[in-house]
Amino acid sequence: MAERALRLTGLSKSFAGVRALDGVTFEVDAGEVHALVGGNGSGKSTLVKVLAGYHAPDPGAQLELGGRTVSLPLPPGSSSRLGLSFVHQDLGLIPSLSILENMRVGRYRPGRAGRISWRRERQAVEAALRHFGLDLPVDAHVGMLSPLHRALVAIARAFADAELHGGGVVVLDEPTAYLPTDGVDRLFDAIGVLRQNGTAAVIVTHRLEEVFRVADRTTVLREGRAVGTAPTAELDEGKLIELILGRKLEEYYPAGASAIGDTVLSVRHLDGGSVHDLSFDVHRGEILGLAGLVGMGHTEVPYQIFGAVPARGGTIEVQGHQPVPAGSLTPREANRLGLGLLPADRLGGSGVGGVSLRENVSLPVVARFFQGGRIRRRAEGRYVQGLLREHDVRPPFPESPLAMLSGGNQQKALLAKWLQMRLPVMLLDEPAQGVDIGARKEIFQRLREAAQAGACMVMASSEFDDLAGVCDRVLVFRHGRIVDELAGAGLTEDRLTAACYSSRSAA
Repeated sequence: MAERALRLTGLSKSFAGVRALDGVTFEVDAGEVHALVGGNGSGKSTLVKVLAGYHAPDPGAQLELGGRTVSLPLPPGSSSRLGLSFVHQDLGLIPSLSILENMRVGRYRPGRAGRISWRRERQAVEAALRHFGLDLPVDAHVGMLSPLHRALVAIARAFADAELHGGGVVVLDEPTAYLPTDGVDRLFDAIGVLRQNGTAAVIVTHRLEEVFRVADRTTVLREGRAVGTAPTAELDEGKLIELILGRKLEEYYPAGASAIGDTVLSVRHLDGGSVHDLSFDVHRGEILGLAGLVGMGHTEVPYQIFGAVPARGGTIEVQGHQPVPAGSLTPREANRLGLGLLPADRLGGSGVGGVSLRENVSLPVVARFFQGGRIRRRAEGRYVQGLLREHDVRPPFPESPLAMLSGGNQQKALLAKWLQMRLPVMLLDEPAQGVDIGARKEIFQRLREAAQAGACMVMASSEFDDLAGVCDRVLVFRHGRIVDELAGAGLTEDRLTAACYSSRSAA
């Protein structure tokens, strides 16, 4: 029998009377890659936060690490000493600190007289970054890094901790959400190296292809309970989806297209960042996709159209309004024109994690709840609760902080925030990033319903299958320019992949 690296038994956790985990048993063998999957709100992130010492479990839970019984709850900061390393869904980095400080805080190794050798600390951090092909100045503030580089710094920190222990468990909560294909390959290669040292890895992911690619065993959580653990080789995609949902998924993407109408959004000669002389139109009822490899400029377009990132030139025209210079457009003005933006960064750019769902969701329409110079909070709360139920946000508690929800429920709440306004144009960046298969279907259904009601959507995504399944038309970007356009029968995942990787321009 393999040596047990981690064993959790009788794990339950309740929040305000709602059970997030209910009697869960979870076991990981030394040197094993174990996938932990389940729908949003199934309890995955709560389990991870119990292991990290962020949440105290309900009485009765027991934890063993490397065959040793460990008392729960874990004191904050003690996980690393016990051989547990983490890459959290929100990365757990402090933007105002440098890469060096983020990677070494709480890990400094003072020499004689308690002095820290900063030269040795820098060398350790640089070596850890090189492991993932990163050549970054270690004094750079994390807040100035791209989402990709922030994710790689968090991963490098966790793996450096694991190598220091020479065993233990690395827990990765949605580690590939911000990674391009080559970054995912590097991550999985690094996991393989750690396994040789007896280190186990727990991967929490919504991407089923990653489960089948890397996991030895898979545990499925549903509604706070462990509903099955099996060798991954004994599962197939259909069986795994059925375990996750508790039913068969009949249709993944919404059926039926919208009636395409007049032009609603016209972009002319947009220029800025990686984008060069970009022009395109979007029509009423249309979902337009923007695709490309990392760094090709397609993900910058929604932010430049909305004025969240300054453009150098070009014009934006929304039906019924005069063209506006893109360089002078602000988010407030864009919203007045009928534009909404759902950023990829849920807690950094789309919502405020420490603020309640009520305040996040009602923000665009909060003026309607003012009376006599005060906000009618009770009316606001009832209104928001109705929206949360309509969009199947769980739990639908208006006073819950946004950050307390799972990633998929955060995204559904933030989508509800914009769709309530029935704007003519919605701009979206990675709307289904880090979202489970059930919630993805709900999100895509909401987008299609909004399009059928007359809105137009511009959706940037790195998920080629989503673009092919949801969009009416997709523009392919290379070096900031449109090089191909796919639509109708020609819009398939394979053709989209080929168009993004091909060096030949079709447009």
